[in-house]
Amino acid sequence: MFETLEMVRLANLPIIVMKKELADIPLFGFMTRRYGVIAVERSAGAKALRSLVEEGASAIKSGRPVIIYPEGTRVRPGETPQLKSGFAALYRALGLEVIPVAVDSGRLWGRGLVHHSGTVRVKIGEAIPAGLPRKEVEARVHEAINIFELGPKAGS
Repeated sequence: MFETLEMVRLANLPIIVMKKELADIPLFGFMTRRYGVIAVERSAGAKALRSLVEEGASAIKSGRPVIIYPEGTRVRPGETPQLKSGFAALYRALGLEVIPVAVDSGRLWGRGLVHHSGTVRVKIGEAIPAGLPRKEVEARVHEAINIFELGPKAGS
């Protein structure tokens, strides 16, 4: 959750791409929709991608940046899953550069209720230009967001 909250602060009121299930949570979902999110029904396939691209284009026209978590979900430290197709669809359709951001909050705050104190590191990468082939942009983003070495949990 840290990275979502911190990115809102760093990116000047971005539109955040998130799974629809989160936008359906009472109160939280209402608040996120009021703020402005792109809620993606991940099981909807091509229909979801079309909707993501349309809403992403509207967000850019409104002057707000778009944040997408290209792995599709929070991952455990050390995991490096392939990027989801929504990232590539937005990249290609919007024709914008990508600013990759790596965050290592997962080693302190994973899934569930167990949390550890410590310092979260954030690394804002170099801009990746628009128009690259899908495999190249995915490889560059994947490398940029997986830069942190696994270290001990803070306090251990």
